[in-house]
Amino acid sequence: MHTLSSSEQAVRDYLDTGLRSLWYPVIASWELGSEPLGITRLGENIVLWRDKEGVVRAIEDRCPHRGARLSRGWNLGDRLACWYHGVEVDGEGRIRDVPAVDNSPLVGKKCQRRYSVIETQGAIFLYFPTVEGEPVPELQLPRELSDDSYSNFLCVASWRCNYQYAVDNVMDPMHGTYLHANSHSMAEGNRQAEMELKPTESGFVFKKTDQAGVNFDWVEYGNSGALWLRLSIPYKKCFGPGGPFWIVGMAVPEDRDHCRVFFWRIRKVEGWQRQAWRFLYRTKLEKLHWDVLEQDRMILEALDPAARDLENLYEHDVGLQRLRRVMQKLAKAQLARRAEAESSQGAGH
Repeated sequence: MHTLSSSEQAVRDYLDTGLRSLWYPVIASWELGSEPLGITRLGENIVLWRDKEGVVRAIEDRCPHRGARLSRGWNLGDRLACWYHGVEVDGEGRIRDVPAVDNSPLVGKKCQRRYSVIETQGAIFLYFPTVEGEPVPELQLPRELSDDSYSNFLCVASWRCNYQYAVDNVMDPMHGTYLHANSHSMAEGNRQAEMELKPTESGFVFKKTDQAGVNFDWVEYGNSGALWLRLSIPYKKCFGPGGPFWIVGMAVPEDRDHCRVFFWRIRKVEGWQRQAWRFLYRTKLEKLHWDVLEQDRMILEALDPAARDLENLYEHDVGLQRLRRVMQKLAKAQLARRAEAESSQGAGH
């Protein structure tokens, strides 16, 4: 087993809770109602709520007074009131009122981290900066999530494993032939394959060279302000209109040992065909797709937490090896930026 150097261990520790300078979907839109909601993502405790116009706000889930969870408090529209002593904090992380005393010097003080928010495609996305105050980039989603000629359903699940195992799982077309061999959409094709990797503008495609349009035959990694994985699976005509069945997936770390997976299930359908497919999906296909996802969950949750240190990889693993290197490079750059920012702050004092 390879012994990690201190710098390698720092990169691994950083990656274990998630890369920054990215947009992440954190919950499905339907999960956030009128009450504040506390979540943990990338190891950070966050509270989300909707203001009077329904706009989502997100700040650090900690009252600046005594540290109680703001998610246990009350939604006052443009602010939250802490359950413990009533301290009110707005969507910018600024204290707006301390009702227990008059003329508190805390009023107007910005004490909490705030998060940039975008709600789109049935999900709420937050931006996680590497260093505070960095420019927030545009969120660009794959065409299947930005083109109105496609229709999608969002599937969200919580898994008891590090998010990197979920990423590796999708960046592995060969597992569909075995783990999902009884699936209605992945039962066909060869059980052996030659693989190749081709770069794209936003990442790369890893695919089988001798089979296409039969099974889970390729997967694409992209970074367009968010990290995503895209694939398509051929569908028989009996499964409705729309051609191939597309999946865009994102794995989001909660902490080192838990993650949330977001899978948009998509077909290119318009007009009456859109309504026909959506009805067919809800009534006939959705359960079949949940069964496939459940197989992935069972395999990944049963992995040894140190499985990465015990691997013996071969040629079908080139895609996940490349993606791991990409993520390690990003992690090193972000750690360097943090060190530089801390050094600059220290010099300023």
